[in-house]
Amino acid sequence: MIYEGEPVKRFNGSKQNKSTSKQTLDALYKRALPAKRTGPLYGAFPYPTKISPEAIALYIASHTKPGDTVFDGFAGSGTTGLAALLCENPSDDLRAEADRLGLQVDWGARNAVLYELGALGSFVGKTLTSPPDPKSFREAANKILSRAEKDTGWMYEAIDPDGNRGAVRHAVWSDLLPCPACRRKVTLWDACVSLQPASIDSAFHCPRCSHEASLDEIERLTETVADDVTGDKTERRARKIARVYGVTGKTRWSRSPSNADMALLERIADEPIPESVPNVLIPWGDLYRRGYHQGITHLHHFYTRRNLIVFARLWELTGDYGGRLRDALRFWLLSYNAAHATVMTRVVAKSGQKDLVVTSAQPGVLYISGLPVEKNLFAGLQRKLKTIVEAFSVIHGRAGKVEVCQASSCAVDLPDGSIDYVFTDPPFGGNIPYAEISFINEAWLGDYTDRADEIIVSNSQKKNLSEYQDLLTTALSEVRRILKPHGQATLVFHSASAEVWNALQTAYTGAGLNVECAGVLDKTQGSFKQVTTSGAVRGDPVLLLGKDLATEETTPECVWTIAAQLSDAALTLDPSEQTPQRLYSRLVSHFLTNHQKVPLDADDFYRWHDTHHMAKAVHCAGV
Repeated sequence: MIYEGEPVKRFNGSKQNKSTSKQTLDALYKRALPAKRTGPLYGAFPYPTKISPEAIALYIASHTKPGDTVFDGFAGSGTTGLAALLCENPSDDLRAEADRLGLQVDWGARNAVLYELGALGSFVGKTLTSPPDPKSFREAANKILSRAEKDTGWMYEAIDPDGNRGAVRHAVWSDLLPCPACRRKVTLWDACVSLQPASIDSAFHCPRCSHEASLDEIERLTETVADDVTGDKTERRARKIARVYGVTGKTRWSRSPSNADMALLERIADEPIPESVPNVLIPWGDLYRRGYHQGITHLHHFYTRRNLIVFARLWELTGDYGGRLRDALRFWLLSYNAAHATVMTRVVAKSGQKDLVVTSAQPGVLYISGLPVEKNLFAGLQRKLKTIVEAFSVIHGRAGKVEVCQASSCAVDLPDGSIDYVFTDPPFGGNIPYAEISFINEAWLGDYTDRADEIIVSNSQKKNLSEYQDLLTTALSEVRRILKPHGQATLVFHSASAEVWNALQTAYTGAGLNVECAGVLDKTQGSFKQVTTSGAVRGDPVLLLGKDLATEETTPECVWTIAAQLSDAALTLDPSEQTPQRLYSRLVSHFLTNHQKVPLDADDFYRWHDTHHMAKAVHCAGV
């Protein structure tokens, strides 16, 4: 019978880092390490696939000693740097987690060198790992909010159902549809949305003639409008405001749009667009969809006119500050921008709710629903300010040094044998096109990712799996070069494709690295794609790579025998280990630690898992 901790025995203890005991390795890699998606450092900035810095800190503290230098060649938003800083003076919760896991660590300041190709990621990493004084930041942010609200706050004014003056919290807009029967214009809201309880129907119901049809069969109306940013005319989806949600004092309310709302929107339409709005063409790639992206050719098309003007005014005001404080203020605005200030914000219907629930943009995609939401930016940024001040307070004044380089991990400017430990989370094949997703925020920064060295599988970039593998091999060869003789690298990876796993294996073996043991990072909540994608894998396999090449020869094993052994072994463990998603992660880890190719995709494993458990249930029932 095999067990998830078995690969640890392959570790060459005589050559391991002196701070990393066999007991600590067992604790780190034998069972899934929890990685929560909570806390101010995690919540300060939304970035795809990031890992909580507290979880990474446990790996860094276990594999290094105070004063050591950690490297991450795919740094994203800088969480490895944050984790290195947390090791200096860990929180009570972090110490308690290390004790609970039985980790033998020596807490103290570590240093980090981070390489990140992305312009947005490197900006976020630099700002978050080297924040300004939190008090000065909060004062400047509140001043900016006050000045911008004085200039543009009238744009969110609204009259409540009792005739009192209040403010818009958010407004739901709706695509316009032609009824196939009566040919009248109908809002998607009127045709598909019900309240008390809240629901969004997939069927079209004309409120005028009662005609019913599948929503997929109904076309979306378009309109041609003058674009006063580009100076051209733009054909876009026709939309109409459908519902207004507001607040008067402490009382929240909602209602249908009124004549006063329409008059306000007409007034806003006459307001000039600030010069600070970037007039930039969107370099669409793999995320473009002909349907809901119709007419979205430039950055400003992702915003309602109201929010575009307000955000641009806020952005202009950050220019009154300099250095780290200005970067921190722009960090704050961008932390809210793409996820909440654009028309990618949406509503969802949740079971048991009387009204629709407002949520952020879907991470990892550029999806625009037929019911986009326009949020009050002042209210949202005021809430976000609290989280960022807390995050800055955690990091400000720590002794560890973090260097963030906006550069390719394929050409690292560090001496041979200069790094004690590597923790990295490379791109997962074609899972997320980071540069394309980051464009909305990068346009405001005026700094864009160079996509030539982006390690990704992408049709739009004409990069197939082979090119992805070659770039990854180059990057991991740099990892091996800069590692000290007995240095190690922890690599987190996620894929539902055996082809991608095998490309990864070829890359690290080609770079001269070898899997010494493997585990699972248990993210308490998956990313959008991890939750919704067919064949998604819950829990990312974690590989510990060393510079010594494998000496053991292993013979290919029957995948179904290994799968059955893993499934049977999991029955003695906690319920999370029994899920097919977790078992697939364990299956991948088993084959990689035995230096064999991953033999099947997640979808194929899940189908086998369902059949296997159904057969066992029938057998146990004596049928």
